[in-house]
Amino acid sequence: MKHLSPRHTLAALIASLAVSACGGDEREPQIRALRLLGSASLPTGTLYDGVEFGGISGLDLAADGSYWAISDDRGGERGTPRFYNLSLDYESGKPVEVKINRQLHMLRPDGAKFPASARTVDPESIRRAPNGNLYWSSEGNWSSDAAQLHQPFLREMTTDGKFVREFSVPAMYLYRDNATTGARSNKVFEALTVAADDGTVYIANEDALAQDGPLTTVAAGSVVRVTAMDSASGNAKAQYAYRLPPIPVDAPPGAAFGPDNGLSELLSIGKNRFIAVERAFALGVGNTIRLIETEITASTTNVLSVPSLTGASYTAMGRKLLLEMPITYQGVKLDNIESITWGRTLANGNRTLVLAADNNFTAQTQANQFIVLEVLAD
Repeated sequence: MKHLSPRHTLAALIASLAVSACGGDEREPQIRALRLLGSASLPTGTLYDGVEFGGISGLDLAADGSYWAISDDRGGERGTPRFYNLSLDYESGKPVEVKINRQLHMLRPDGAKFPASARTVDPESIRRAPNGNLYWSSEGNWSSDAAQLHQPFLREMTTDGKFVREFSVPAMYLYRDNATTGARSNKVFEALTVAADDGTVYIANEDALAQDGPLTTVAAGSVVRVTAMDSASGNAKAQYAYRLPPIPVDAPPGAAFGPDNGLSELLSIGKNRFIAVERAFALGVGNTIRLIETEITASTTNVLSVPSLTGASYTAMGRKLLLEMPITYQGVKLDNIESITWGRTLANGNRTLVLAADNNFTAQTQANQFIVLEVLAD
């Protein structure tokens, strides 16, 4: 495990960051800087209860100070779809340490585990609900074979994995033909957060729906939809457009596949305000991460009833760059960051943010990376 403690001051200051109701106290500190407190990595291939740990695509602070983490192992790969309880120990001047406490399984409505031998879900994010339960999202599984097609969803479960309910997500997010309309394969519910003020659940697709235009490229960005789900009824109550920029780095000629960029997570930081994690990757080059402050204002258009954003007139959510993390950030080579959560408060009174990477279970080039940022407030 490696400890790093260089300072990084933001060029643009955040007006204020409200602490998520699902992640800490109610202070609203004025942020003047973020400091890299440290990082730690569990090597790919780490076993827990005889099952490979990895694929961490969602992370959220639990009520007791531990963390809930969800793996994107779909089944049919390395084991039964699962989630974890973790401990992260860190303090200024000390190494970051990560401990796996428990491995649990998300259960289906009938109480059974998801199959270990077939792809039926693609878990991507997890958040603590105000009532103490957990929300989690799945990208499902696209297939032209109806028997193997499984739709994306947003569900609530207990902390031991028991099914509670499923939200009614807008039909535009469902798989249709993976070409002209509906969700694109593996590009759906990466982002999930819970509003600090009223418990509204927000979900967003990773990259553009088919009807909303092309995916991001190095030449042009795309647009995704952030949907506000009513936590009482389970129905969508509003939806907003979020613009993704062009991919910041290109893959070299001859690469096996091209680069991509996507909205990998959202974190509520106050009423209608979020930190968005934009994660880009280019084969042979690496990952770049942008933390964006984004906001829903009175002028932001509700696009819930807009069938296609292609050619439509609307005002997207505001976006302001908070932190640009290049391929190697202050000595840390970035991995596939897909998670962000509020962390605990340090002994000096400063808040923290924790980022986590999905290692894709790739032993040669990736690891289960956790990065801690200290929030320096006025």
